[in-house]
Amino acid sequence: ESDFLLLEEADAFISIDDEPISSNIDATYYDPEGDILILEALLNNDPEPLSNQKDFFPTLHKDLKVVEPKNQSEEDEPPKIELKELPPHLEYAFLGDNGKWPVIVAKDLSSNEKPDLINVLKTQKKAIVWKLTDIKGIDPEFCSHKILLEEYYSPKVQSQRRVNPKIHDVIKN
Repeated sequence: ESDFLLLEEADAFISIDDEPISSNIDATYYDPEGDILILEALLNNDPEPLSNQKDFFPTLHKDLKVVEPKNQSEEDEPPKIELKELPPHLEYAFLGDNGKWPVIVAKDLSSNEKPDLINVLKTQKKAIVWKLTDIKGIDPEFCSHKILLEEYYSPKVQSQRRVNPKIHDVIKN
C-alpha cells in the first residue's frame, strides 16, 4: 500500500516536467533532471548524495557537536535555588531530603494525589531539567543565542511610541 502511494507521488512529481513552467516561478529554480536525481536518491535511501547534487543536501551533522551525557548519580547536588514566595494556589514540594530538589505543585491536590505525584517525579527525576546545561546530549553553545554588535555600538532602549487614541482604547479594554 505505502509503496503504491510512493510510486503514485513519484509519478505525479515526474509528470510536472510535462507541464509548462508557471510564469510566477523563476526558471532558474526549475531543474527537472536534478529534482529527479534527488528523488531517486531519497527513494533508494542513498545516504551519499550524487556529486553534482551535494549543495542540495545541507550537512547539518557537521555543524552540531555531539555531547556525551555526564555520568550522574541520583544523589548529585541539587542546584542552588532561591525559594520565592508563591501564589496562594501553589506550594513547594521536595523530591529529596532536607528540602533538596524543590518542585512547585498545586496546593489543592488531595492527600492521595500529592504523594503519588511526588513518587512519579522522584522516579522520573532524570526527565526534569533545571537549566539548559542539564539537558543531556545538547551542546549549550547550540542553544544559546547571541546578538553580536560592533564594539562601538551600545544597546539602546527605544522610547514608547504614540498610539492612535481609538486603538489605544481597544488595547486598554
